Amino acid sequence: MEGAKRQITVRRLLPWPALLVASVFVAELAHRGGFPASYLLGPMLCAVAFGVAGIELRLSRPFQLFSQGIIGCLVARSLTPAILGSVARDWPIMLLVISTTVLAGGLVGWVLVKLGTLPGTTAAWGSSPGAASAMVLMSGEFGADVRLVGFMQYLRVVIVIFTASMVSRWLGGSAAAVPVGAVHSSVPVVPLLETLAIAIGGAAIGRLLKVPSGGLLVPMIVGAVLQSAGLVVITLPPWLLYVAYVVIGWYVGLAFDRVVLNSVFKATPTLVLSTLLLIGLCIGSAWLLTRLLGVDLLTAYLATSPGGLDSIAVIATSSHTNVSFILAIQTMRLFLVLLTGPLIARLITRYA
Repeated sequence: MEGAKRQITVRRLLPWPALLVASVFVAELAHRGGFPASYLLGPMLCAVAFGVAGIELRLSRPFQLFSQGIIGCLVARSLTPAILGSVARDWPIMLLVISTTVLAGGLVGWVLVKLGTLPGTTAAWGSSPGAASAMVLMSGEFGADVRLVGFMQYLRVVIVIFTASMVSRWLGGSAAAVPVGAVHSSVPVVPLLETLAIAIGGAAIGRLLKVPSGGLLVPMIVGAVLQSAGLVVITLPPWLLYVAYVVIGWYVGLAFDRVVLNSVFKATPTLVLSTLLLIGLCIGSAWLLTRLLGVDLLTAYLATSPGGLDSIAVIATSSHTNVSFILAIQTMRLFLVLLTGPLIARLITRYA
Protein backbone atom coordinates (compact mmCIF):
# COMPACT_ATOMS: atom_id res chain seq x y z
CA MET A 1 0.00 0.00 0.00
CA GLU A 2 2.76 2.42 0.97
CA GLY A 3 4.68 1.46 -2.18
CA ALA A 4 1.68 2.31 -4.38
CA LYS A 5 1.27 5.68 -2.66
CA ARG A 6 4.98 6.37 -3.14
CA GLN A 7 4.70 5.60 -6.86
CA ILE A 8 1.72 7.94 -7.23
CA THR A 9 3.62 10.70 -5.45
CA VAL A 10 6.67 10.20 -7.70
CA ARG A 11 4.49 10.32 -10.84
CA ARG A 12 2.96 13.59 -9.63
CA LEU A 13 6.34 15.15 -8.92
CA LEU A 14 8.15 14.03 -12.09
CA PRO A 15 6.65 16.70 -14.41
CA TRP A 16 7.90 19.55 -12.19
CA PRO A 17 11.63 19.17 -13.05
CA ALA A 18 10.68 18.99 -16.74
CA LEU A 19 8.59 22.15 -16.40
CA LEU A 20 11.44 23.91 -14.57
CA VAL A 21 14.04 23.00 -17.22
CA ALA A 22 11.71 24.01 -20.06
CA SER A 23 10.80 27.27 -18.32
CA VAL A 24 14.42 28.30 -17.75
CA PHE A 25 15.33 27.39 -21.34
CA VAL A 26 12.46 29.39 -22.88
CA ALA A 27 13.04 32.27 -20.45
CA GLU A 28 16.69 32.49 -21.48
CA LEU A 29 15.71 32.46 -25.16
CA ALA A 30 13.22 35.26 -24.53
CA HIS A 31 15.83 37.19 -22.55
CA ARG A 32 18.42 36.86 -25.32
CA GLY A 33 15.73 37.99 -27.76
CA GLY A 34 15.34 41.20 -25.77
CA PHE A 35 11.85 40.53 -24.38
CA PRO A 36 11.06 42.25 -21.07
CA ALA A 37 9.89 40.02 -18.19
CA SER A 38 11.37 36.95 -19.90
CA TYR A 39 11.36 35.01 -16.61
CA LEU A 40 7.62 35.59 -16.38
CA LEU A 41 6.79 35.09 -20.06
CA GLY A 42 8.81 31.88 -20.57
CA PRO A 43 7.45 29.92 -17.58
CA MET A 44 3.91 31.08 -18.36
CA LEU A 45 4.05 29.80 -21.96
CA CYS A 46 5.58 26.49 -20.82
CA ALA A 47 2.90 26.06 -18.15
CA VAL A 48 0.15 26.70 -20.72
CA ALA A 49 1.71 24.07 -23.00
CA PHE A 50 1.88 21.52 -20.18
CA GLY A 51 -1.75 22.14 -19.23
CA VAL A 52 -3.03 21.90 -22.80
CA ALA A 53 -1.02 18.69 -23.26
CA GLY A 54 -2.97 17.14 -20.39
CA ILE A 55 -0.16 17.18 -17.83
CA GLU A 56 -2.01 18.03 -14.62
CA LEU A 57 -0.01 20.22 -12.27
CA ARG A 58 -1.25 22.43 -9.46
CA LEU A 59 0.74 25.07 -7.64
CA SER A 60 0.00 25.01 -3.93
CA ARG A 61 -1.27 28.15 -2.20
CA PRO A 62 1.90 28.91 -0.14
CA PHE A 63 3.98 29.27 -3.32
CA GLN A 64 1.40 31.62 -4.84
CA LEU A 65 1.28 33.76 -1.70
CA PHE A 66 5.08 33.88 -1.46
CA SER A 67 5.45 35.14 -5.04
CA GLN A 68 2.68 37.68 -4.59
CA GLY A 69 4.29 38.90 -1.38
CA ILE A 70 7.65 39.39 -3.14
CA ILE A 71 6.00 41.38 -5.95
CA GLY A 72 4.12 43.36 -3.31
CA CYS A 73 7.47 44.34 -1.81
CA LEU A 74 8.75 45.22 -5.29
CA VAL A 75 5.79 47.56 -5.75
CA ALA A 76 6.30 49.00 -2.26
CA ARG A 77 9.93 49.75 -3.10
CA SER A 78 8.75 51.88 -6.03
CA LEU A 79 6.05 53.77 -4.10
CA THR A 80 8.35 56.52 -2.87
CA PRO A 81 7.14 59.77 -1.24
CA ALA A 82 7.90 61.53 -4.55
CA ILE A 83 5.51 59.37 -6.57
CA LEU A 84 2.86 59.59 -3.86
CA GLY A 85 3.18 63.36 -4.07
CA SER A 86 2.73 63.11 -7.83
CA VAL A 87 -0.43 61.06 -7.32
CA ALA A 88 -1.76 63.64 -4.85
CA ARG A 89 -1.05 66.43 -7.35
CA ASP A 90 -2.44 64.77 -10.50
CA TRP A 91 -5.13 62.54 -8.99
CA PRO A 92 -8.08 64.09 -10.94
CA ILE A 93 -6.44 63.27 -14.29
CA MET A 94 -5.33 59.84 -13.08
CA LEU A 95 -8.83 59.09 -11.83
CA LEU A 96 -10.28 60.13 -15.19
CA VAL A 97 -7.95 57.81 -17.10
CA ILE A 98 -8.49 54.94 -14.67
CA SER A 99 -12.26 55.38 -14.90
CA THR A 100 -12.14 55.11 -18.69
CA THR A 101 -10.30 51.78 -18.34
CA VAL A 102 -12.85 50.45 -15.86
CA LEU A 103 -15.71 51.63 -18.08
CA ALA A 104 -14.04 49.94 -21.04
CA GLY A 105 -14.14 46.65 -19.15
CA GLY A 106 -17.81 47.22 -18.39
CA LEU A 107 -18.50 47.93 -22.07
CA VAL A 108 -16.80 44.70 -23.13
CA GLY A 109 -18.87 42.78 -20.58
CA TRP A 110 -22.05 44.40 -21.89
CA VAL A 111 -21.16 43.42 -25.47
CA LEU A 112 -20.57 39.81 -24.42
CA VAL A 113 -24.02 39.67 -22.81
CA LYS A 114 -25.71 41.27 -25.82
CA LEU A 115 -24.07 38.69 -28.10
CA GLY A 116 -25.36 35.91 -25.87
CA THR A 117 -21.86 34.61 -25.26
CA LEU A 118 -22.09 34.69 -21.47
CA PRO A 119 -24.67 35.47 -18.78
CA GLY A 120 -24.60 38.99 -17.34
CA THR A 121 -22.88 38.49 -13.99
CA THR A 122 -20.23 36.17 -15.42
CA ALA A 123 -19.47 38.52 -18.32
CA ALA A 124 -19.22 41.50 -15.98
CA TRP A 125 -16.73 39.91 -13.60
CA GLY A 126 -14.79 38.17 -16.37
CA SER A 127 -14.17 41.42 -18.25
CA SER A 128 -13.38 43.50 -15.17
CA PRO A 129 -9.79 44.83 -15.47
CA GLY A 130 -8.69 44.06 -11.92
CA ALA A 131 -6.50 41.45 -10.26
CA ALA A 132 -7.54 38.09 -11.70
CA SER A 133 -7.52 36.18 -8.41
CA ALA A 134 -9.58 38.85 -6.66
CA MET A 135 -12.15 38.96 -9.49
CA VAL A 136 -12.54 35.18 -9.40
CA LEU A 137 -13.06 35.15 -5.63
CA MET A 138 -15.53 38.03 -5.65
CA SER A 139 -17.48 36.72 -8.65
CA GLY A 140 -18.45 33.54 -6.81
CA GLU A 141 -20.03 35.60 -4.05
CA PHE A 142 -22.31 37.28 -6.62
CA GLY A 143 -23.53 34.16 -8.37
CA ALA A 144 -21.18 34.15 -11.37
CA ASP A 145 -19.71 31.00 -12.94
CA VAL A 146 -16.30 30.99 -11.24
CA ARG A 147 -14.82 28.63 -13.84
CA LEU A 148 -15.74 30.90 -16.76
CA VAL A 149 -14.67 34.04 -14.90
CA GLY A 150 -11.32 32.45 -14.12
CA PHE A 151 -10.82 31.44 -17.74
CA MET A 152 -11.67 34.94 -18.99
CA GLN A 153 -9.43 36.64 -16.45
CA TYR A 154 -6.39 34.42 -17.02
CA LEU A 155 -6.88 34.37 -20.78
CA ARG A 156 -6.72 38.17 -20.66
CA VAL A 157 -3.65 38.09 -18.41
CA VAL A 158 -1.85 35.74 -20.83
CA ILE A 159 -2.70 37.93 -23.84
CA VAL A 160 -1.83 41.12 -21.98
CA ILE A 161 1.52 39.77 -20.77
CA PHE A 162 2.45 38.64 -24.27
CA THR A 163 1.28 41.81 -26.03
CA ALA A 164 2.77 44.08 -23.36
CA SER A 165 6.13 42.33 -23.77
CA MET A 166 5.91 42.73 -27.54
CA VAL A 167 4.90 46.40 -27.31
CA SER A 168 7.61 47.09 -24.73
CA ARG A 169 10.22 45.55 -27.01
CA TRP A 170 8.83 47.39 -30.05
CA LEU A 171 8.84 50.77 -28.30
CA GLY A 172 12.42 50.35 -27.16
CA GLY A 173 12.09 48.85 -23.67
CA SER A 174 14.65 46.07 -23.85
CA ALA A 175 15.00 43.47 -21.14
CA ALA A 176 17.13 44.66 -18.30
CA ALA A 177 20.17 42.62 -17.38
CA VAL A 178 19.28 42.93 -13.72
CA PRO A 179 15.73 43.62 -12.56
CA VAL A 180 14.85 46.87 -10.84
CA GLY A 181 15.16 46.34 -7.13
CA ALA A 182 18.20 44.10 -7.41
CA VAL A 183 21.26 44.78 -5.31
CA HIS A 184 24.90 43.86 -5.50
CA SER A 185 26.06 40.26 -5.13
CA SER A 186 26.75 40.73 -1.40
CA VAL A 187 23.21 41.01 -0.03
CA PRO A 188 22.79 42.53 3.46
CA VAL A 189 21.31 39.76 5.58
CA VAL A 190 19.18 41.80 7.98
CA PRO A 191 17.37 43.89 5.32
CA LEU A 192 16.77 40.72 3.30
CA LEU A 193 15.25 38.96 6.31
CA GLU A 194 13.09 42.01 7.00
CA THR A 195 11.89 42.00 3.39
CA LEU A 196 11.08 38.28 3.55
CA ALA A 197 9.19 38.83 6.80
CA ILE A 198 7.09 41.57 5.17
CA ALA A 199 6.47 39.45 2.07
CA ILE A 200 5.61 36.17 3.81
CA GLY A 201 3.94 37.63 6.90
CA GLY A 202 1.96 40.20 4.94
CA ALA A 203 0.76 37.64 2.40
CA ALA A 204 -0.29 35.27 5.17
CA ILE A 205 -2.20 38.03 6.99
CA GLY A 206 -3.91 39.05 3.76
CA ARG A 207 -4.96 35.44 3.23
CA LEU A 208 -6.21 34.97 6.79
CA LEU A 209 -8.22 38.20 6.70
CA LYS A 210 -9.60 37.26 3.25
CA VAL A 211 -8.55 40.61 1.78
CA PRO A 212 -9.09 40.61 -2.03
CA SER A 213 -5.60 40.23 -3.55
CA GLY A 214 -4.34 40.39 0.04
CA GLY A 215 -1.24 38.35 -0.82
CA LEU A 216 -0.09 41.31 -2.90
CA LEU A 217 -1.79 44.31 -1.31
CA VAL A 218 -0.93 43.74 2.36
CA PRO A 219 2.87 43.36 1.81
CA MET A 220 2.73 46.30 -0.60
CA ILE A 221 1.02 48.62 1.91
CA VAL A 222 3.05 47.44 4.92
CA GLY A 223 6.32 47.62 2.97
CA ALA A 224 5.59 51.10 1.61
CA VAL A 225 4.69 52.45 5.06
CA LEU A 226 7.71 50.94 6.80
CA GLN A 227 10.12 52.04 4.06
CA SER A 228 8.71 55.59 3.97
CA ALA A 229 9.14 55.76 7.75
CA GLY A 230 12.77 54.71 7.40
CA LEU A 231 12.25 51.55 9.46
CA VAL A 232 13.25 49.06 6.76
CA VAL A 233 15.16 48.98 3.49
CA ILE A 234 13.38 46.65 1.10
CA THR A 235 16.06 44.39 -0.37
CA LEU A 236 15.31 42.18 -3.39
CA PRO A 237 18.29 40.31 -4.86
CA PRO A 238 17.96 39.11 -8.48
CA TRP A 239 17.59 35.42 -7.63
CA LEU A 240 14.63 36.16 -5.34
CA LEU A 241 12.87 38.16 -8.03
CA TYR A 242 13.52 35.46 -10.62
CA VAL A 243 11.94 32.84 -8.36
CA ALA A 244 8.87 35.03 -7.88
CA TYR A 245 8.62 35.68 -11.63
CA VAL A 246 8.76 31.96 -12.44
CA VAL A 247 6.11 31.08 -9.86
CA ILE A 248 3.75 33.80 -11.11
CA GLY A 249 4.26 32.59 -14.68
CA TRP A 250 3.38 29.05 -13.62
CA TYR A 251 0.42 30.27 -11.59
CA VAL A 252 -1.11 31.97 -14.62
CA GLY A 253 -0.23 29.28 -17.15
CA LEU A 254 -1.37 26.29 -15.13
CA ALA A 255 -4.88 27.77 -14.93
CA PHE A 256 -5.35 26.45 -18.49
CA ASP A 257 -6.02 22.73 -18.64
CA ARG A 258 -8.08 20.47 -20.88
CA VAL A 259 -11.11 20.48 -18.63
CA VAL A 260 -11.38 24.27 -18.66
CA LEU A 261 -10.60 24.56 -22.36
CA ASN A 262 -13.20 21.94 -23.31
CA SER A 263 -15.89 23.71 -21.27
CA VAL A 264 -15.37 27.04 -23.05
CA PHE A 265 -14.16 25.81 -26.44
CA LYS A 266 -16.99 27.36 -28.48
CA ALA A 267 -16.77 30.70 -26.69
CA THR A 268 -12.97 31.00 -26.87
CA PRO A 269 -12.74 32.95 -30.20
CA THR A 270 -15.28 35.49 -28.93
CA LEU A 271 -13.44 35.81 -25.61
CA VAL A 272 -10.13 36.37 -27.39
CA LEU A 273 -11.70 39.07 -29.57
CA SER A 274 -13.28 40.72 -26.51
CA THR A 275 -9.89 40.74 -24.79
CA LEU A 276 -8.29 42.39 -27.81
CA LEU A 277 -11.16 44.91 -27.84
CA LEU A 278 -10.50 45.74 -24.20
CA ILE A 279 -6.78 46.17 -24.88
CA GLY A 280 -7.66 48.46 -27.81
CA LEU A 281 -9.93 50.59 -25.62
CA CYS A 282 -7.18 50.82 -23.01
CA ILE A 283 -4.79 52.06 -25.68
CA GLY A 284 -7.21 54.97 -26.04
CA SER A 285 -6.81 55.62 -22.31
CA ALA A 286 -3.02 55.48 -22.76
CA TRP A 287 -3.20 58.09 -25.52
CA LEU A 288 -5.30 60.28 -23.22
CA LEU A 289 -2.67 59.90 -20.51
CA THR A 290 0.13 60.98 -22.85
CA ARG A 291 -1.83 64.07 -23.87
CA LEU A 292 -2.81 65.15 -20.36
CA LEU A 293 0.33 64.35 -18.37
CA GLY A 294 2.99 64.17 -21.07
CA VAL A 295 4.30 60.72 -20.12
CA ASP A 296 5.94 58.55 -22.76
CA LEU A 297 3.76 56.11 -24.73
CA LEU A 298 5.25 52.91 -23.27
CA THR A 299 4.75 54.11 -19.70
CA ALA A 300 1.18 55.13 -20.53
CA TYR A 301 0.49 51.78 -22.23
CA LEU A 302 1.72 49.72 -19.29
CA ALA A 303 -0.08 51.99 -16.81
CA THR A 304 -3.44 51.43 -18.53
CA SER A 305 -2.89 47.83 -19.66
CA PRO A 306 -5.66 45.58 -18.26
CA GLY A 307 -3.38 42.91 -16.85
CA GLY A 308 -2.79 41.86 -13.26
CA LEU A 309 -0.82 44.26 -11.07
CA ASP A 310 1.81 41.62 -10.32
CA SER A 311 2.48 40.73 -13.98
CA ILE A 312 2.53 44.38 -15.11
CA ALA A 313 4.94 45.17 -12.25
CA VAL A 314 7.32 42.52 -13.58
CA ILE A 315 7.14 43.88 -17.15
CA ALA A 316 7.48 47.50 -16.02
CA THR A 317 10.55 46.82 -13.90
CA SER A 318 12.18 45.03 -16.85
CA SER A 319 11.63 47.96 -19.24
CA HIS A 320 12.87 51.53 -19.57
CA THR A 321 9.72 53.14 -18.12
CA ASN A 322 8.52 55.25 -15.22
CA VAL A 323 7.92 52.28 -12.94
CA SER A 324 6.55 54.24 -10.00
CA PHE A 325 3.99 56.02 -12.18
CA ILE A 326 2.84 52.74 -13.75
CA LEU A 327 2.43 51.00 -10.41
CA ALA A 328 0.61 53.98 -8.90
CA ILE A 329 -1.95 53.96 -11.74
CA GLN A 330 -2.33 50.18 -11.61
CA THR A 331 -2.78 50.19 -7.83
CA MET A 332 -5.39 52.96 -7.96
CA ARG A 333 -7.29 51.07 -10.65
CA LEU A 334 -7.24 47.88 -8.61
CA PHE A 335 -8.85 49.65 -5.65
CA LEU A 336 -11.42 51.29 -7.94
CA VAL A 337 -12.34 47.94 -9.52
CA LEU A 338 -12.71 46.31 -6.11
CA LEU A 339 -15.05 49.14 -5.05
CA THR A 340 -17.14 49.38 -8.22
CA GLY A 341 -17.13 45.75 -9.38
CA PRO A 342 -20.45 44.72 -7.76
CA LEU A 343 -22.23 47.87 -9.04
CA ILE A 344 -20.99 47.42 -12.63
CA ALA A 345 -22.00 43.75 -12.57
CA ARG A 346 -25.53 44.67 -11.47
CA LEU A 347 -25.84 47.38 -14.15
CA ILE A 348 -24.69 45.06 -16.93
CA THR A 349 -27.08 42.34 -15.80
CA ARG A 350 -30.00 44.79 -15.64
CA TYR A 351 -29.53 46.72 -18.89
CA ALA A 352 -27.89 44.22 -21.27
